[in-house]
Amino acid sequence: MSKATAEGQPRLTSKRNGLLLVGALTLLAVWFAWSGVRQWRQASVGQALEQSRDQIVDGVQAALTSQSTQLRTLVKSERVTAALAAGDADATALAVREGWPGTEEVQVLTTGLSEAYADPKAFGYSRLALLEAAIAGDTVATRVVRDAGGQRLGLAVPVQLGAQGPAVIYVRQPLLRLTGTFDQVRVPSDGYLALRQGGHNIVEQGDSALSEGAEGLARPIGKSGLRLAAAVPDIDPGPLGMGAISCLIVAVLLLAVAGMLQFGKGRVKLPRRRAAASEGEEGPTLRESLVLEPVLETAPAATGTTPPPLPPGEGNDVPEGIFRAYDIRGVIGRELTPQVAVLIGQAIGSVLQVQGLRDIVVGRDGRLSGPELSASLIEGLRRAGCDVIDIGLAPTPVVYFASYHLRAGSCVAVTGSHNPPDYNGFKIVVGGETLSGDAITELYQRIRDGQLHVAAEPGSLQQRDINADYIQRIADDVQLDRPLKVVADAGNGVAGELAQPLLEAIGAEVIPLYCDVDGTFPNHHPDPSDPHNLEDLIQTVKRFDADIGLAFDGDGDRLGVVTREGKIIYADRLLMLFAADVLMRNPGALVIYDVKCSGKLSDYVLRNGGSPMMWKTGHSLIKAKMRETDAELAGEMSGHFFFKERWFGFDDGLYAASRLLEILAQREETPSEVFEELPDSISTPELKVPVESGTPHALVSLFVSSAQAEESPFAGARLSTIDGLRADFPDGWGLLRASNTTPVLVLRFEGNDEAAMARIKTLFREQLQPLLPGVELGF
Repeated sequence: MSKATAEGQPRLTSKRNGLLLVGALTLLAVWFAWSGVRQWRQASVGQALEQSRDQIVDGVQAALTSQSTQLRTLVKSERVTAALAAGDADATALAVREGWPGTEEVQVLTTGLSEAYADPKAFGYSRLALLEAAIAGDTVATRVVRDAGGQRLGLAVPVQLGAQGPAVIYVRQPLLRLTGTFDQVRVPSDGYLALRQGGHNIVEQGDSALSEGAEGLARPIGKSGLRLAAAVPDIDPGPLGMGAISCLIVAVLLLAVAGMLQFGKGRVKLPRRRAAASEGEEGPTLRESLVLEPVLETAPAATGTTPPPLPPGEGNDVPEGIFRAYDIRGVIGRELTPQVAVLIGQAIGSVLQVQGLRDIVVGRDGRLSGPELSASLIEGLRRAGCDVIDIGLAPTPVVYFASYHLRAGSCVAVTGSHNPPDYNGFKIVVGGETLSGDAITELYQRIRDGQLHVAAEPGSLQQRDINADYIQRIADDVQLDRPLKVVADAGNGVAGELAQPLLEAIGAEVIPLYCDVDGTFPNHHPDPSDPHNLEDLIQTVKRFDADIGLAFDGDGDRLGVVTREGKIIYADRLLMLFAADVLMRNPGALVIYDVKCSGKLSDYVLRNGGSPMMWKTGHSLIKAKMRETDAELAGEMSGHFFFKERWFGFDDGLYAASRLLEILAQREETPSEVFEELPDSISTPELKVPVESGTPHALVSLFVSSAQAEESPFAGARLSTIDGLRADFPDGWGLLRASNTTPVLVLRFEGNDEAAMARIKTLFREQLQPLLPGVELGF
């Protein structure tokens, strides 16, 4: 090789490397610029969607107002007024229909609604609710109803039908009169909007894959009960988590550097390779350079066993926040996906394998996401070598029952319980113990660390229908001494599958309400602890002159009760009735209740020969305490009841309803008279104060420390700190605890009279406010 050639070779290599670096910088600049533009476009979709949402809300509100006004005007017209005065229902209906072009149907019914209640299911529960709302409010009521084989806009107004007395006019309009504004407003194709009533979508536009997370941007439409839900896709972060502006700035800087290298005419020079490099070493290529990690100065690595690597792209994709205190729960599509369910199933299966267990029962509630989530969970369990018994659609207590009945000992209920329709989750029992706290956290840690058992051969799968066995087991033990007329409201939850056949099997006359399983919960939310959700049940009990009304939550493990007069009987007073019954056969037995229950419960248990014990709130915590203490009975203010006497000790709303009817049927008094005999007091519902995430338990600790100080105003109270702070005074009590599921402080107060309760509330407020300056406590 000539000397000129040898000297020219480094210059050619340096020039080539410089061009490669310019190209790399240009590509990086394009990448950052593209990321910035993409984020900007995604943000603009959100702004456009909010504008569309607000326009549609205004349009729907205007349509409702217009339709209501037109009905009021028609009712006051000369022709309709004359027909009403004559008591002619048919003439009134004809006058309204002809005076309102496009109206599909008009009916005039007396306020007794005997025709509707003769067959409420055929008439339509949503139409019944509309008519009752109009009668109760004495004004025009509007609602989207199921009528004529589809969705319609229903209107109702109370009137006086001549000598026949009070009546109500029902008008059925095309749904388009309400939703027409959707066709006039442009909805971004990347976004999602849905007009909702309860958990039901009336009309939706855009990307339906975003529907599960649409409540975050929802806006109510007046007081109509309608709301417009909205969602936009998450804005994808740029490289290194940068935002749009940062990405664009970096892109400009990278292009500037590339330009200087390309056109700087030697002013910026690349360092040459060190001469010590052996001949023929070209150094890393561009592809290799781009994947090299920068060399950082680090401390010497600690000695010890290196943890196994995470499965690529798996453990990191499972959000830690879905692993709650008592169960696993999250939003479908955003937090809970089929892939996540497979990993959770494999983690549960790994725990079973460690304990030498293999058999497990799986059942699901009526949510729309249930079948897919259940199938994915089963896949993960089988991957870990578990033999799975799939009992299909079943209330959570039936899943628990199946684990005993089929001698599996372990089970998973796929359920969102009383949460909104876009939620789902898992309640887990392993070896007879309900997982909670650290045991739930361990499942996440197994997934995160890749500690998942993989069996040489997948476990087996069989299907079983256990519902008939569950009904038979209860009916063999519980039979009513006399028939009781009962309204059973399942809120379209999975308990509707069994409520009527079970209660009829023990001797009750059952009027089903919302017992058809519908995972959208179109009538009301399936949470009997909220009095608002009991309004339809109260009305139906009165209409049918039933003895009692029973309400179940979404998965059937909680019970709510209303009397013939419409009074709600809260769970702590129901527990008094259950305790008196159990203690007759088991004198001295232990009865457990949670910290939110009435102060009068303990005295009542003592007077009936029992041993009361207050414990932490949480169904899994209560069950664990029952196992530890061998208690015969337990209950929570939320409506969970746990019978060990004659049952298996798990929380079961359907079984609790059966035992309640058994007790009431043994008494000569009416159910209302039986409840009136129970001690009562003045109390608040649960009061919730939202706080920053991660702070509730710390705030409660500070509150407890202050209350236990020597000069504390709580000095005269009996303090309990097993779950927050409960202060019992001679004339009432107050409670502050941290929720284990949401970032809120939970308070409840009870007093022998209003003055006592007000005093205790003031005491708690004065001690809590300094810890939350500027926060409106709301009590």
